[in-house]
Amino acid sequence: MKRKLIAAIGVAGMLMSVAACGSDDKASSQDPKDRKEDLTVWLMGEAQTTWPELVKDVNSEFNKKYPNVKVKVQYQGWADKVKKLDTSLGGDKFPDVVELGNTETMQYILNGALGEIDLKKHENSDTWIKGLKDTCSFEGKVYCVPYYASARLAVYNKDMLKAGTGSDELPQTEDEFLKAMDQVSTELGKKDKRASSLYFPGRYWYAAMSYVAAEGGQIATYDDGKKEWKASLSTPEAQKGISHYVDLVKKYNKADQTKDEQDHANVMANEKAAVIYGQAWEAGSVTTGDNGNPKLEGKIATAGMPGPNGKALPSFIGGSDLATISKSKVQDLGEEWISLFTNAKSMDVLASKNILPNNEKQLEPLKAKPETAAIANAVPDAWFTPIAPGWASVEKEEILKNMLLEIIKGSSVADATKKADEKIDALINKKA
Repeated sequence: MKRKLIAAIGVAGMLMSVAACGSDDKASSQDPKDRKEDLTVWLMGEAQTTWPELVKDVNSEFNKKYPNVKVKVQYQGWADKVKKLDTSLGGDKFPDVVELGNTETMQYILNGALGEIDLKKHENSDTWIKGLKDTCSFEGKVYCVPYYASARLAVYNKDMLKAGTGSDELPQTEDEFLKAMDQVSTELGKKDKRASSLYFPGRYWYAAMSYVAAEGGQIATYDDGKKEWKASLSTPEAQKGISHYVDLVKKYNKADQTKDEQDHANVMANEKAAVIYGQAWEAGSVTTGDNGNPKLEGKIATAGMPGPNGKALPSFIGGSDLATISKSKVQDLGEEWISLFTNAKSMDVLASKNILPNNEKQLEPLKAKPETAAIANAVPDAWFTPIAPGWASVEKEEILKNMLLEIIKGSSVADATKKADEKIDALINKKA
């Protein structure tokens, strides 16, 4: 099954023979000073804007060993990276190393685009955050290296919270939190009937699935006996989590409840939301960038999102991975560059910028640091999507978004989850 699923995921231009085109023993046995190849590395824009010195230092360290290898770092944007990568892999000009969001990795593992990783070459591999390592693993082999982690948390306007509750500290239990949201709703309603205390978009499936996880549910489970995945949104646990989320949407979202989360930071920037559930970097985008509101500088804070049953809301574990391209002729150089870029020294640089490192050991101090405590503590108990072949398809988001929309519009949770399970079953067990 492993490498015969290219048709199932629909990535154009991929060839099953790419794995046979990597670097050979002759190249890896050369004297490092005699290597004169180019190494093309695709990184996302965050590396260029937030830790450019790390890129520079790693390239310098790499060139001490390989003085005649030219490292070409090319920065990409999330909006068009996948399209560009798919196009390049169908031709003869492609990166040797690529950064992938951890939800993107599986499709490239399955179509044979990524080279296998040797764990012995990576000093942190024994303490990699499990949720990230899982996104790189398939059938006992590893095809990418965790780069950094992220998780979702509460992003809130301190002034709005204080106006409603008298305090700018977010409550830590859900009962207290929802009481605070009621108070904030009342206060906001005096001035703006369209402003939301808790802005949960109806089609925000990441948030909805966090409530599923909080109740002990899952999107799908793996039957080891049958060797297949089974959708499980129709279970009582999952339905309870979905119902709870939809109830919150209907009660607190005073705007368009049929939207997704793509612009929720902008909603907060426009002072139409007191609390959103987003990634840590979105707190910054509320006040900066093209759509940011600089008047809110110093007024936006983050905290762990309270969840049901007296616990924090489990977060989806986000982040990025780094991989070599299997048909690259310099895979060995690519993996060595990745090793330098993700070692303990490099992770210290990310941690110093409040970016969560790829391993549990270096994550630990960030759990006590005020600026990172909320997000760092959300990582160990975070959830991830099914590590199932068909889940790599883009269809899965629409299935979940449409399920939520149907419930928002009046369908029963039982009917909507049953329909979603049927579609998910067909998707995750799809064969080429």
